[in-house]
Amino acid sequence: MITAEVALYPQKTTNAGQIINDSLNSLDKGNLQVNVGSMSTRLQGSEEEVWDGIKSLFDQARGRSEVNMVVTISNCAG
Repeated sequence: MITAEVALYPQKTTNAGQIINDSLNSLDKGNLQVNVGSMSTRLQGSEEEVWDGIKSLFDQARGRSEVNMVVTISNCAG
């Protein structure tokens, strides 16, 4: 199991909040645990689920604007 802390920053848009929300809604949660915070989102699950979640978030956002994404990945418990 791994954890990723993900922050998505749409650029050159006045619709950043909507792009972020649509990206979060694109997640196929399955067994992926998703905890949305005010500045970032925590994804926890199997390696495949977490990497797929990161890709899904980025792909959804980049289809609507330029985007920066900051990701911290950990295999530490807790």
